[in-house]
Amino acid sequence: MPNPESSAPAELVLPVVGMTCASCVNRIERFLGRADGVTEASVNLATERATVHFDPGVIDRSGIVATIEAAGYEVGSAPIAGASTPDDEALEHERERERRELLLTALASLGTGLAMMAVMFWPAGTPWPLEDVNRWLLIPATIVQFVFGRRFLVAALRSARRGEATMNTLVAIGTLAAYGYSVFIALMPDVAAAAGLGHETYFDSAAVIIGLVLLGRWLEARAKSRAAGAVKALMELRPATARVIRGVEREIRIEDVVVGDLVRVRPGDRVPVDGSLVDGASAVDESMLTGEPMPVSKETGDPVTGGTMNESGSFVMRAERVGRDTALAQIVALVEHAQGSKAPIQRVADRVTGWFVPAVLGIAAVTFVAWMLLGPEPSLPMALSTAIAVLIIACPCAMGLATPTAILVGTGAGAEHGILIRDGAALEGAERVTAVVLDKTGTITRGAPEVTLVHPEEGIDPADLLGTAAAAERGSEHPLGEAIVRRAEADSMEPATASAFTAVGGRGVRAEIAGSSVLVGTRAFLAESGVGVREDAVPDGIGTPVFVARDGHFIGVLELADALKPSSRDAVRRLDEAGLDVWMISGDRRATAVAVGAEVGIGPDRILAEILPAEKAARVQALQAQGEVVAMVGDGINDAPALAQSDLGVAVGTGADVALEASDVTLIGDDLNGAATAIRLSRATMRTIRQNLGWAFGYNVVLIPVAAGLLYPVAGLMLSPALAAAAMALSSVSVVMNSLRLRRFSAA
Repeated sequence: MPNPESSAPAELVLPVVGMTCASCVNRIERFLGRADGVTEASVNLATERATVHFDPGVIDRSGIVATIEAAGYEVGSAPIAGASTPDDEALEHERERERRELLLTALASLGTGLAMMAVMFWPAGTPWPLEDVNRWLLIPATIVQFVFGRRFLVAALRSARRGEATMNTLVAIGTLAAYGYSVFIALMPDVAAAAGLGHETYFDSAAVIIGLVLLGRWLEARAKSRAAGAVKALMELRPATARVIRGVEREIRIEDVVVGDLVRVRPGDRVPVDGSLVDGASAVDESMLTGEPMPVSKETGDPVTGGTMNESGSFVMRAERVGRDTALAQIVALVEHAQGSKAPIQRVADRVTGWFVPAVLGIAAVTFVAWMLLGPEPSLPMALSTAIAVLIIACPCAMGLATPTAILVGTGAGAEHGILIRDGAALEGAERVTAVVLDKTGTITRGAPEVTLVHPEEGIDPADLLGTAAAAERGSEHPLGEAIVRRAEADSMEPATASAFTAVGGRGVRAEIAGSSVLVGTRAFLAESGVGVREDAVPDGIGTPVFVARDGHFIGVLELADALKPSSRDAVRRLDEAGLDVWMISGDRRATAVAVGAEVGIGPDRILAEILPAEKAARVQALQAQGEVVAMVGDGINDAPALAQSDLGVAVGTGADVALEASDVTLIGDDLNGAATAIRLSRATMRTIRQNLGWAFGYNVVLIPVAAGLLYPVAGLMLSPALAAAAMALSSVSVVMNSLRLRRFSAA
């Protein structure tokens, strides 16, 4: 029962069984849209799922399921994103069984139809009159029509009871017309002969039509299964079991791991859940998250992510996030959400398919009447043949699949390249982007200071300068001090132990090192202690100078700066080559921002410097006011308003959670090249969608008139119902196969 105390909006994703074309999608959405408490409903033909936003205080899951069933379709259990549940596995097994059944019935129908065709075209002079042959053919034809083709008849009858018409309606009417006419010829040959109809039947055509339509649906189902390969591949990264230490070490199901469990991960194992190392060390392949092929060293305290591969040593980790809370589960959930969403361009196909089937029925009726009145005698066979061809060749399936299959494959390809796209609208919006605004700190740069220059005074060894500064800063918690210590450790130095350490906030530190008094900090800090620093002691640079003095004498300066990410230059170049206007925004002083921009290839006229966090969204809005479609790329909390304001928010996945929540696209890892790749992928996907829609619409616009006999008066050409069925099957399969080409998308 609905909970009257709960009014917070909720979302439910349900697998829907029995959809065959875009008309089915429109019907379910219409039923859900009229249900009390449902605020929005979207049904995806490619993923066979319905996404429903509703008020749980008015309607609950059972009410939504009942609404879908009232529309004439069955509902499976909602799968849990990121976890393989029995219901989910049962649904996949059911779909696999359905695909096998489709293939078997298709081959049986085609085999029967071709056999009947061979019998009917036997050379003249066989010992059996054609009238007898027709009566014998009635038996296999009836089996094909009412056993192998039963699904079309049942679905069409259900639709008729609701006053609806779908693709099943077209197939059922077309094959029943061919079968019924043939039964009349077979059972009443004398009456048919008197009417000038002859003895030719369409038993073979009806059987071949059913076989080809079933074969087309099998090919379509198989292709859709391949299109969903990205989610399946992600799910396979999650191991089925984990070795937990609960007094003794034992292997349990991954679903039974709880937060706080100690888990042993051996070499060659996949990390089962998210957590951190408590014992041991190893190298972990994190390419499934970051795309980086080099394993990352892990030691005690370091985080590890479920689904990554342990390459070398054995370690024990503490489980910190399990089930739906793991990074892998959240990635799967994002990809599934995107694949089940609709792009705005799909509204075109939705509007057309709403009236498509009734229009085809009308065209078929007009075709039949026209050939009955104007066709050569006997006119009935030609009128019947052309009307059946019109019914069979029409294909709303292709229009219904044109957009969702491309989104399904495109978002899956994005996930494989470390790009998570929120939904179809974001995918479509990325194509329209004309300007990209890149946040500097944490996006173009690493977001952490590094020692970029060691500049000793004459007579001072560079290693001595760095070692002295690192010894003094070892006890400091300031980011600049920590960066100096990291540089010394990276240079394999062993700084001496400092005593009498004192930190002066915002200015520097004092320490005693091996009997010497050491000062590390600003120029003013050294001046306060009586240490003079000549004006030209600081070389030209873009970083922050840190001055070092020992025993009252200035011994050199270290320059620290936020180093560029290795990918930044290449990413800016790729964005430029894509025809995008690239900007950089930063809160740093303008000289620093301009210098960083010059390093990555962004001119000073495209630098927005000294911008307070609260002003970033306003600057994005100003670009939009100039007519730009803006993509904002950022990673921090202060980027969230700008990400939300932009037309396309792109968050670097290593950034703050609030930034990810505000974004349309998330880049897993910190490779800025993902921004350029996301836009290229969007353009490729939208190009595929337009190709699909062009093919689907063009196919029907061109071939329905041909099926109606438009070419007969001028060229004597007619399209047989069997060829019409083959063309119809080809249209749906071609749309899906064209979408599958996106699986070969390359980030390069």
